[in-house]
Amino acid sequence: MRAPVSIPLEPGAPLPKADLVLQDCTGREITLNKARMDNGLLVMFSGNTCPYIERNQLRTQEICKYALSNNIGVVLVNSNTTGADEKAILEAMKTYATGQQYNWYYVADKKAELADAFEANHMPECYLFNQQAKLVYKGAIDDNPGNADAVKMRHLNIAISEMLAGKAVKISSTPALGCNIKRF
Repeated sequence: MRAPVSIPLEPGAPLPKADLVLQDCTGREITLNKARMDNGLLVMFSGNTCPYIERNQLRTQEICKYALSNNIGVVLVNSNTTGADEKAILEAMKTYATGQQYNWYYVADKKAELADAFEANHMPECYLFNQQAKLVYKGAIDDNPGNADAVKMRHLNIAISEMLAGKAVKISSTPALGCNIKRF
């Protein structure tokens, strides 16, 4: 018997693990399909303590607010939770999300299931899906995750704008730099 063929997560690929039940830091259970809004879904791999996440806090807040204001659902995913006390992880995530004034989902990715399905390796790493739940962009928020003052290209913002305008996303993939997502 052959192993199922997996579709690589490249632009045009469908939203993976769309119905996997995830626990939000507030205790709610959601799925990516339920988080998706009329204009699509932004999935961003993130965390609480990575130096790149700290340098991108303001940019993360801005892009997530921009997505939500344009009827694009937002889910931040913390995949560095394997092997840790689940209750303590969720409490730390809740404290962090409250401090950052998140008004979008921030979920724990048990056993890095989503990270594996998305082939995500860094934090922050972003995946933008359109109305049909097809991937239109994957990669970095912008061209300088280490230094907000040196940003020249706001990749994710441009991709969202092009998608909303009904245009093909010109730059559909960029390298994501940041802290590694750990697989234990």
